[in-house]
Amino acid sequence: MRVESEQKLLLSIIELGGYPNFTPLYEAFGYEVVVATRMRKALGILKQRQADVIVAEFNFQSDFRDRSSSLESLLAVVQRCPATRMIVFYEKEFTPQFDKLRARLPVHHALPFPVDETALRACLQEQAGVASA
Repeated sequence: MRVESEQKLLLSIIELGGYPNFTPLYEAFGYEVVVATRMRKALGILKQRQADVIVAEFNFQSDFRDRSSSLESLLAVVQRCPATRMIVFYEKEFTPQFDKLRARLPVHHALPFPVDETALRACLQEQAGVASA
């Protein structure tokens, strides 16, 4: 059971990074921000607590035999959490691989690198509207 006073959780998964720290933006929307730098750690966090929003990177890895990236494992878990919203950052050069993944698994918003803070803010604003509806 979720306690009403419990703060909304945003899980930020930063495996490669190379973009601004958006934690102040996430916090401005009222999220408690938890950062994981490895997908395995992120999956462990999700076993303990359901996230309202997850922000992750699509890092295409051609050497994976049965999947395109570690994001695939995360999205499979998120399928069982219909209230969780996914925001994914991706490299434009890997759009075809990302689109294949997106066709099978839930991604609510996708933002190409370099990540535009205004676009990210709009995604979070939309999520805030969904949560309050």
